[in-house]
Amino acid sequence: MKDFFCWCAGVHADTLAKYPEEHNKYVSIGATIFFTGLFAALAGGYALYFVFSGSDFAFFYAMIFGLIWGLAIFNLDRYIVLSIDKSRSSGMQLLQALPRILLAILIGLVISRPLELKIFDKEIREHLRAEYLVQQNAKIDTLNKTFENKYLVEYGQLNALKSQADSMDSNIKTARQQLNHEIFGTKTDETSGVMGYGPYAKMKESELNKQQIYLDSLRTRIQAKESELLQRKTAEGLMDQRILSDKSLDSAINVAGFADRNAALSNLHKKPDGTINKSTEYAVIFIALLFIFFECLPVFVKLMSGRDAYDNALKNKKEINYYESDTEVRVEKSAIDKIDDYRIDASIKRRMDRLQEEFSDN
Repeated sequence: MKDFFCWCAGVHADTLAKYPEEHNKYVSIGATIFFTGLFAALAGGYALYFVFSGSDFAFFYAMIFGLIWGLAIFNLDRYIVLSIDKSRSSGMQLLQALPRILLAILIGLVISRPLELKIFDKEIREHLRAEYLVQQNAKIDTLNKTFENKYLVEYGQLNALKSQADSMDSNIKTARQQLNHEIFGTKTDETSGVMGYGPYAKMKESELNKQQIYLDSLRTRIQAKESELLQRKTAEGLMDQRILSDKSLDSAINVAGFADRNAALSNLHKKPDGTINKSTEYAVIFIALLFIFFECLPVFVKLMSGRDAYDNALKNKKEINYYESDTEVRVEKSAIDKIDDYRIDASIKRRMDRLQEEFSDN
């Protein structure tokens, strides 16, 4: 494991072996790089799992993509840490690492989001439940309004019949009360005050019966009109729209995609009354900052570490390699210069042989 973490840190094993006091530092750097890649793999795989949610191979796709994503981040971290030259000044090292730090911020945001979705999974499910109910209610209201606008004339006729029936029902109740006053001899402006079932009472009752018959006919027409509109609603599929049950909501939440969950997480701090839940808002922000810092950690660790004996030995070895490379060029040039005379003689001989062949052929 120690050798593996040293390899993750990108060290030259033979050179580091000469300085055992530096082993722990580079083991720590390598472990940081490894776990950053591991977290990237987990986050990328979890995010893709929701992309392929519902597919039979969702887990397989998520595992493959997560592995590729984690290896890519691991390789990038390893290369950047390896490429930081500790022989340069602190400013030059920071300038060299600046592109990686900016990229780390972006990668940290990408990595933190899927893990935040898992951390706030219960809260997101409740938010989606409420959101889906609101959307379904809005959909039903929209369909009903569209239907009412489509059959505006029929609804106008129905409302007119209902208004007429309500007015008629109120008049019948008033007339029935007056008839009772007439029969029992209660004196009012519209009754005689004589007790008994007399001609006036009979006339009142006859008129009341006619009004009741007309009211019954109005109610029959109202029922027929409502039945007609109900049949049209059924034919156009409006009656199939129902408020989602708990089972339907659970099924919809289980297959909710990454976009829905991400939007729910973004709105998680907003309460139904429009106020802001500061604790939830800060929790989401600080978790994102934590992962951004964790992603930048390999570069920070390398920048914070001072120049040690291993760095100095590596610098000297590079200088030797550079000098050897330059010397090799000079040696090869000198060798070429030394054999110039031989190459000229050989070229002259080849040309003379070619000329002799031509003369002999002629």
